[in-house]
Amino acid sequence: MVRTTLAASLLFTAAAQAQAWPGSKPVTIVVPSAPGGAGGIIGTAAAKNAAADGHTFLLSTNSTQSANQFLYKSLPYDAAKDFVDIGMIGKFGTVAVVAPNSPIKDLKELVDLAKKKPGEVFFGYYSSSSQVPPNLLKQYADINTEGAAYKNITQILTDLRGGLIQFAFVDYLTAKGQIDGGNLKPIAVTGAQPNPLWPNVPTTDSIYPGFVVEGWLGISAPAGTPKEVVAKMNGYLKAAVGDKATREQLTNMGLQPEAMDVDAFGQYVRDDTQRWKEWVKTAKIQPQ
Repeated sequence: MVRTTLAASLLFTAAAQAQAWPGSKPVTIVVPSAPGGAGGIIGTAAAKNAAADGHTFLLSTNSTQSANQFLYKSLPYDAAKDFVDIGMIGKFGTVAVVAPNSPIKDLKELVDLAKKKPGEVFFGYYSSSSQVPPNLLKQYADINTEGAAYKNITQILTDLRGGLIQFAFVDYLTAKGQIDGGNLKPIAVTGAQPNPLWPNVPTTDSIYPGFVVEGWLGISAPAGTPKEVVAKMNGYLKAAVGDKATREQLTNMGLQPEAMDVDAFGQYVRDDTQRWKEWVKTAKIQPQ
C-alpha cells in the first residue's frame, strides 16, 4: 500500500508539470511488490518487457536493481542491461524490532540474550533481502541465531507477540505504521544516520562499526527509452522530490527523500550493486 500510494503521488505530481510529454497517452509506473514482497521479480520482468516508448516506468528498488542478482540463482532480467535508471526518490534503512512487551530494550541486550542462549533466539524475515541485516548481525556480533521465513510482516508480528521469534529487521516504510501503532518496539536502525522518526534509536554502525545497510526507491525504465524522455522524467522527479508537500508525505511514510540526476543515480546503482554483493557474501546467504 505504501509503495502504491507513493507511485500514485509521484505520477500525479509529474503529470501535473508535464505538458508536451507524455501527451494524452497514459503513463504507467509498475510497482513490482508491496512492502515485504519477494523481491519484485515478476513486476520488474513485466516492466522490462514493456515498450521502451516513455510510457512505462518501474518503481525500482535496491532489491530489483542491486540485491536480487546475488540472492537468486537466476532472474528473468538483467538489471544493468535491461533498464535505464532515471532518478532517486529517497533512501531508507531497516530497523531492528522486538515485540512491544519484550524485555529487550536495545541491541546489546538482544546480543547478550543470543550469547546466553545460543540457537534459542530466532528472527523472522519476509523477503530475500530482509535476510541480510539479521545475518550480518550474526557475523558482526558473533552470535548463533536462527531465521524463520514468513510470507509477510503480519505473520511476523503475530509470532513476535507470541514469543515464537524474538526479533526481526523491517524496512522503515513497512515498520513506521506498526511502530507508531505500538505493535513493534525499535531497538536499532541500519541507516548511516539515525532516522528522524526515531531519533533516540541508535544505529547499528554506532555499535558495530561498518554495519550499515540502506535501501532506496527510484524510477527506472526499459532500456532504449528515449534520452529526452529520461531527462524530462528525471527533471519531473527532482521537482516532485523537492516539493515541500511531497517531501513531507515521503518522510511521513518512513523515506528519507533524496534526488539525483541521471548520471549520479546510475553510478549510485552501480556502487550499490557492489555493496549488496559484499553484504550478501558477509552474511553468508546462499542464492535461492
